[in-house]
Amino acid sequence: MKGFIKGAVVLAVVAFLVAYLASPILTVNAIVAAAKAGDEAALERMVDFPAFRDSLKDELTARLMAEAQADPDVRDSALGGLGMMLAPMLVGGAVDALVNAPTIAAMVRTAETPDPIDAAAATTPEPESEDRDIRQSYAYRDLNTFVLGLTDPDRPDQKLKLLLKRQGLFGWKLAGIDLPNPPPSGEVARSAAE
Repeated sequence: MKGFIKGAVVLAVVAFLVAYLASPILTVNAIVAAAKAGDEAALERMVDFPAFRDSLKDELTARLMAEAQADPDVRDSALGGLGMMLAPMLVGGAVDALVNAPTIAAMVRTAETPDPIDAAAATTPEPESEDRDIRQSYAYRDLNTFVLGLTDPDRPDQKLKLLLKRQGLFGWKLAGIDLPNPPPSGEVARSAAE
């Protein structure tokens, strides 16, 4: 009888650990399935939109400031300084207008972030006419943050990372983003010319 109780306890602990560690993968699969199906209601339930928007604003503002500091014409001009002061407001307004369930779905399907500059012209992203072969990778950043990496095989060095945050013991929500590094300026010019 004593061995049975020990076995049951060990089995219960193992089952708890498996459920605890595997729960974000179930959420990731649900997010990907909802994105591919265009199920906006399901995505609304699985995304913490205020946290996701704040994360995207931080990422875009940091990138914009770094690019402005790297450009001597912008960095040394008074107009550039004014632009750097106003940039967070402009980015914030664009992100607030742009981030919704269809945008999240498009990001998951294409491994691309929408351009916040086009937020005024954009209503909702057009669904992809064909399924793209987006590669997925999974990793824990820490016990309460799980990373879904999305990579388009055409751009293997541009990995988009979606961050899921733990909600209780087994619940997870999409709550953040790490943008891929921008391609070198020579690659941007070359791809624009093609």
